[in-house]
Amino acid sequence: MSDALKIAYSPCPNDTFVFHAWAHGKVPGAPALDVTFADIDVTNGMAERGEFDVLKVSYAVLPWVLEEYALLPCGGALGRGCGPLVLTREPGEAKDLAGKTVAVPSERSTAYLLFRLWAADQVPGGVGEVKVLPFDEIMPAVRDGLVDAGLVIHEARFTYQNYGLHRLADMGEHWEATTGLPIPLGAIIAKRSLGAERLRELAAAARESVRMAWDDTEASRAYVLEHAQEMDPAVADQHIGLYVNEFTADLGENGYAAVRGLLTRAAAEGLVPPLGRDALNFG
Repeated sequence: MSDALKIAYSPCPNDTFVFHAWAHGKVPGAPALDVTFADIDVTNGMAERGEFDVLKVSYAVLPWVLEEYALLPCGGALGRGCGPLVLTREPGEAKDLAGKTVAVPSERSTAYLLFRLWAADQVPGGVGEVKVLPFDEIMPAVRDGLVDAGLVIHEARFTYQNYGLHRLADMGEHWEATTGLPIPLGAIIAKRSLGAERLRELAAAARESVRMAWDDTEASRAYVLEHAQEMDPAVADQHIGLYVNEFTADLGENGYAAVRGLLTRAAAEGLVPPLGRDALNFG
């Protein structure tokens, strides 16, 4: 597959659902893909090192990579009611996190930016130590008392009660209440060096792959479940239903406003470098 585009995305159901048709050569005229599966924290690092032609990354990493990569206007994950959660062993309030240790999946994740913006507004004096753990280790760490709280993403919002944990706060609810915008989570980026025409082809292929997934939801099921890390099929369906939506097909005005709003607020807090005026322009 020497002529195939090197792409990396996560094994999560929303990504495998979105890319199934394209990865399997079912999108007419689309370039072949050489797929690598990696957790989003890993793909964020790949982007910063300039690896791979196309990557699924956190929107939070964009300020560091947009000189080399362009944001595609489709294929990613934004939405409403799908924000990261802060979990604790006992019920509590935001102020209880003051000075406490919180596990997070990555410091270069959208979840982390949303958490820091929430904490700056809701936790007097701020939280204490922030500890980075793989996302699938966070709930056990909270349950076992290794950390005081955990910031969780992905399907954890559907399964945290299985660990006896409590939802302290929903970062998405806070974001939506304060901005009215959807929550920007994962972005699809491609190397600018591919050229404007190729980037437009990639966007068209991603958009068609999404449409084909919606048109025949059963076609991707085996692929989704093969990579879903023993996830219950019903949870996989919930995951897809939440994270694959109209913003996946096209960011649109509200999608771009959400991305710029998140990164502008984060830059004002000193969490990311400021975006250039045209940094999000495509093509």
